[in-house]
Amino acid sequence: MTTLSVNLNKIAVLRNSRGEDLPSVETAARACIAAGCGGITVHPRPDQRHIRPADVDALAAWLPVEFNIEGNPFAGPTPRGYPGFLALVERARPAQCTLVPDSDGQLTSDHGFDLAQAAGRLRPVIARLKAWGCRVSLFMDAGTPDIARAADLGADRVEIYTGPYAKAFAAGEATVALDACARSAEQAQSVGLGVNAGHDLNQANLGVFLRTVPNVLEVSIGHALIGEALYDGLVPTVRRYLEVIGDATR
Repeated sequence: MTTLSVNLNKIAVLRNSRGEDLPSVETAARACIAAGCGGITVHPRPDQRHIRPADVDALAAWLPVEFNIEGNPFAGPTPRGYPGFLALVERARPAQCTLVPDSDGQLTSDHGFDLAQAAGRLRPVIARLKAWGCRVSLFMDAGTPDIARAADLGADRVEIYTGPYAKAFAAGEATVALDACARSAEQAQSVGLGVNAGHDLNQANLGVFLRTVPNVLEVSIGHALIGEALYDGLVPTVRRYLEVIGDATR
C-alpha cells in the first residue's frame, strides 16, 4: 500500500508564531505515528520560518518510521544557524532525501528540477547522499522529458509535483493533469525509478490520483492534512487519509 508521510512544517509555523515550544513538532509526530502513518516529512529552509535544524536533530534521534527530509541540496549555511542542507542531512541520516529546486525566499515548492540545467550539480550530491545511506528522490514536474535522466543521475525515485493536478481537480478539469502524472509515473517505472507524489493533495483529490497513477510508493501531505486536523483532530485526520489510500490501492 502507498505510504503516507505526514509533513509537519505547518505545526512548526504555528509554534514559531509565538516564539515558544507549543505546539510541539515531536508530539505531533508521535500522534501521526500512533494513527498509523508510515513516514514523517520535514522541509527545513534556510530562513527557518517553520522546521528548524533542532527539530530535524530531535526527530532523527527517535523516529520509528521513515524520515524524509526535503530541501534544496545547494542551500548553504546562514548566519542565523542553518548549517546547510547537506550538513543537516549528514548528521540526521534520514531514510530519504527529497531534493527540491526551491530558492531561499520561495513561499512553497512550485516546480520540479530542470535536469538539463541542474544535472551536473546534482550528480555528485546524489552520490554523496547515497553514500550516507539515504534514498534519493528528485522533485519533478508531471510531463517533463527529464524523467529518464533522473535515473541516469543515480536517483532512486522521483516525486511528481501534484500542485497543477490539485488545482485542476478543484476546477473540475483534472483529466489532462492526471494523465500527465500517470504518464510520468509509467515512464519513471520503466527506467527503474520508484514514484512518490506530493503537493496540495487532500482527502478529496487523493483517491482519484492513486486509482489513476500506477504504483505510487509514497505521498507526502502536510498543508491540507494539518488544516483539516484543525477541525477534526490530528489522529482522526491521519486515519481518514489512510482509509482513502487503502480504498484506492486495495
